[in-house]
Amino acid sequence: MKLYDMRLAPNPRRVRMFLAEKNLDIPKVEVSVVEGENLKPDFRNINYRGLLPTLELDDGTCLDESVAICRYIEELQPEPNLLGRDALEKARIESWQRHMEFDGFWPLADFFRNTFPAFAERAVPGLAEKFQAIPELAERGRRRYEIFLDGFNHRLKDNEFVAGDRFTIADITAFVAADWGRRMKLPIPERHSHSSRWYAAVSRRPSAGA
Repeated sequence: MKLYDMRLAPNPRRVRMFLAEKNLDIPKVEVSVVEGENLKPDFRNINYRGLLPTLELDDGTCLDESVAICRYIEELQPEPNLLGRDALEKARIESWQRHMEFDGFWPLADFFRNTFPAFAERAVPGLAEKFQAIPELAERGRRRYEIFLDGFNHRLKDNEFVAGDRFTIADITAFVAADWGRRMKLPIPERHSHSSRWYAAVSRRPSAGA
């Protein structure tokens, strides 16, 4: 089993953090999206979508999509549990994990893909066809992320972690997004005391360095 990865990319980091929480280490193959290695035939033969992360199993089966890979890993090693133990908790964690993706992670992706110079003509991930960056889409992503941060701080007012009282995959998605935002000069505002408390706590976890 090996993971096709890119150290600076946020989606692969979500899987690396998940693996680190499980105290698992698997071989990793670096694929540079910036240099377009994900669009070359060698990688397309592994994952025709050209997207990272991709998990290749020993029998040649390949899985993509971060959460799908994490679900597979959780089935292999159920503890520590990160996806929920009963029907209600699984639904609650999935709901909050999706909130973190749709409301925070993807607006950041819009901002990044439409401002990063190397993607000026590759604004749609995984596609070799040229798609021009759209400045208005970047601005919309930035504003949506600012709105997300306000709601995120409110959520953490009465909750230690995103989905409740324990660390889960929802925190991984939110933390990776928050770090990504910092790199793009969109940090958690100092006035957001609840999310700042949460961010400091998650930063101290060993998996934060994955």
